Amino acid sequence: MLNLDPYIAKTPGFPKADITFYDISPALEDPHILKQATTALCDLAAPMKPDLIAGIDARGFLFSVPIAIQLDCGVVMIRKAGKLPGALYQSTYALEYDNATLALQHDRNIAGKNIVLCDDLLATGGTLLAASNLVSMAGGTVTGAVCLIELTGLKAREKLSCPVAALQNYEF
Repeated sequence: MLNLDPYIAKTPGFPKADITFYDISPALEDPHILKQATTALCDLAAPMKPDLIAGIDARGFLFSVPIAIQLDCGVVMIRKAGKLPGALYQSTYALEYDNATLALQHDRNIAGKNIVLCDDLLATGGTLLAASNLVSMAGGTVTGAVCLIELTGLKAREKLSCPVAALQNYEF
């Protein structure tokens, strides 16, 4: 099993006092670890049989493309509000410290396809739940989600109706 802990910087008190920020930048800077993490995410996503990998703005984008290339499928971007033109599906959710809105363009070819969500961190589950709602609105089926990090103590998996796989777990 890949141990990413030495490659994840932890910053207590960011973005607010009772939150610890888990920064994947050191993992991205090390080519060996980056390749291992990408391969491990591919191994987790493959059984979910994706037609598309949905990269979630912004750090989910970093891994969605290499996963899709290795699994021979496409990518769709789920963006933060205000980042996409045209008609949009939108879903607002609560973060640990604020509210946010994600969007998906109506024009994306998602209907009837299996979608695997990709993000860097699963904390409260709000982001993945909002992304899953967008895929459903567009007629797709979320067959799973892959993340680099999961904060297991927040029990986000209980909110999600799809399989979730993470490479590194922390309590909080």
